Amino acid sequence: MDEYQIILFYNYTHVEDPEELRHFQHALCKRLDLKGRVIVAKEGINATLEGKTENINAYLEEYLADSRFSNTHIKKSKGIGDAFPKLSVRNRKEIVSLNLEEDFSPTEVTGKKLKPEELKQWFESGKDFHIVDMRNDYEYKVGRFKDSIMPKLENFRDVPRVLGELENLKNKPVLTVCTGGVRCEKASGFLKKNGFNDVYQLDGGIVSYMEKFPGEEFQGSLYVFDKRITMSFDPEDKHVVVGNCDICNVSSERYVNCKNPRCNKHFICCRECSEEDGKSTCSMECKLIMNTAELVSAK
Repeated sequence: MDEYQIILFYNYTHVEDPEELRHFQHALCKRLDLKGRVIVAKEGINATLEGKTENINAYLEEYLADSRFSNTHIKKSKGIGDAFPKLSVRNRKEIVSLNLEEDFSPTEVTGKKLKPEELKQWFESGKDFHIVDMRNDYEYKVGRFKDSIMPKLENFRDVPRVLGELENLKNKPVLTVCTGGVRCEKASGFLKKNGFNDVYQLDGGIVSYMEKFPGEEFQGSLYVFDKRITMSFDPEDKHVVVGNCDICNVSSERYVNCKNPRCNKHFICCRECSEEDGKSTCSMECKLIMNTAELVSAK
């Protein structure tokens, strides 16, 4: 049976010709039968890919041979063979969208990088610091660091809007966290540019901390943007479910999309609140819409 692997990585570095890089990446991924998402921009590259282990290794050999990307931190996890439906390689303005009026590069200003081992020491020493989670709200719901702060983020682009929620932390140690680190490179820099004096970012992101210290300070599961939806490194006897069903509030980390195609809301729904096909609607309004549609189609 073939072994599959998923890789997650980014690198902020100047790319003179993003379209040339996009073309190269697309051809390389197609040749090695890799699927997933690659975003390139003048500011760098951001990607998550799945393929057979030998093909992932061949990809990394070519990717890391490029001096612009040779220092990239590659995060690896076990694949499932169909984590992504297709390959998408795009040239965009940013490798992760913050949409600032005055953009900047993390190569110029960003938070100090804190290794997972150093964060562990902070926890164990009782250091006074504040973790600010820069992920979307639905990611935070299924897994988070204990006592972390979650600004009202529906999307990473909301960071400038929620700056006021963090105003009281300007003169305190602040550690920004996200899945793999790419969002925190810019978010931590944005905080520094707006008067925050002691800003850090978790090096390698939450996934790197979970790999080294499974089942400890990070509770729940890590939300991932592929078919797996969530992943965990915890042994079963140490796993803590922190998510709750949006319908009945029972402990759950099972995400579904609303059955109403016009809504398609991504929400947590336990199996008991799901229909026989495993699907569900997110509200009574959507349930009524779907029931009406079924009655009309039955006539």
